[in-house]
Amino acid sequence: MRRALISIAAALVCAGASAQHGPWSLKDCIEYALQNNLTVKQSSLTVEQREVDLNTAEGRRLPSLSAGASENLSFGRGLTADNTYSNSNTSSTSFNIGTDIPIFQGFDITNGIKLSKLNLAAATADLEKARDDIRVNVAQAYVQILYNQEILRVAKEQSSHDAELLEQVRERYAAGKVSAAEVSAQQATLAQSKQSEIQAQGNLDISLLELTQLLELQSPEGFSIVTPEVEDVSAILLMRPEAIYQEAVETRPSVESAKLNLEYAKVAVDRAKGAFLPSLSLSGGLGTNYYTNSKMASDPFFTQLKNNFSQYVGLSLQVPIFQRFSTRNQVRTAQISYRGQEIQLESVKKALYKEIQQAYYNAVNSQARYNGSRESAASAREHYELTEEKYKVGKAGIADYNDARNNWLKAESEHIQARFQCLYQTRLLDFYRSGEIDF
Repeated sequence: MRRALISIAAALVCAGASAQHGPWSLKDCIEYALQNNLTVKQSSLTVEQREVDLNTAEGRRLPSLSAGASENLSFGRGLTADNTYSNSNTSSTSFNIGTDIPIFQGFDITNGIKLSKLNLAAATADLEKARDDIRVNVAQAYVQILYNQEILRVAKEQSSHDAELLEQVRERYAAGKVSAAEVSAQQATLAQSKQSEIQAQGNLDISLLELTQLLELQSPEGFSIVTPEVEDVSAILLMRPEAIYQEAVETRPSVESAKLNLEYAKVAVDRAKGAFLPSLSLSGGLGTNYYTNSKMASDPFFTQLKNNFSQYVGLSLQVPIFQRFSTRNQVRTAQISYRGQEIQLESVKKALYKEIQQAYYNAVNSQARYNGSRESAASAREHYELTEEKYKVGKAGIADYNDARNNWLKAESEHIQARFQCLYQTRLLDFYRSGEIDF
């Protein structure tokens, strides 16, 4: 029960926040989604992790430094200072500090840093791609709400109109000018209009839910959007897909990520080849110890630490001679991966060009459909209005009226859908060039 109350309270808070925000513009929705969408947040964490990986790779250039101390106790027979054995208790204390400096590691450190930088750049490009996907998805959901709002408006107007017409038919029935069947038929028409209105409201509610889910809002309650002023979308001039592609291929995050992955594969080949080269490192350190024996006197602690103080320095060279073909096969694997990334880059470019082509032809077709549906909706409305006038004076039956009404509603719905589809497709085409989407 307590959890249920907490959930309800959270939903109410979220709904209150949506209501306080007021109507959301497309820009508001996109900015909020970019800050709160979980997919974008996950991509942001990946970028942060790549930054840590780069810092780790750069840190390999630095010398390592470690210090240690040990205490050992021995009981029973042991070696004495005069190199004989006797039963005694001994203790020894030692201290040391050492460092290891990589001098040459077959360019492994240098190439590792390059790979980490490329990983970071690729993760950043993937983050921007995720942000672009959210922009497009939010815009698509936003347009769907605009469409459903218009459909609901038409449905409400028709329900109200059919209700008024029912009153007129009842008055005519009371005057003996129409039969009871006409009243029943008009009641059925009104019921159908009410059902269409309920369906339109349900579709709008679902589209609002889908957008609020993209925004990571807990509830669509109180959420509304701004209805923008839409210009004549049929008059927008469209760039050819080839020209848009030439701009998009240089800026789209998906292509940039594929290019970086190709560069990563190239450096990975160099890194694998570096395993054929020798490695050289420098090491050095300081140490001292303190020793006691129960059968003999020992110098004081600090005296022994001073007298036993030692230093060392050394070079370590490792030359690979035969590694059971593992290094050679690692190079081959890296080269295969490089060729695969070349194919992947071309695939991404072709996919982008295909997307732009589809967006272009969708925009062209949506403009043509919009123009055609506008004329069709106007013609259907004119026919509906004429039929309605005839119906009011008894020169047309209820069947003729319903046919004209249904044809007009269908044409009007198609016209509204074509209008917003045209708006979305033309803006999507601009998005491939500018990376921004708004209307």
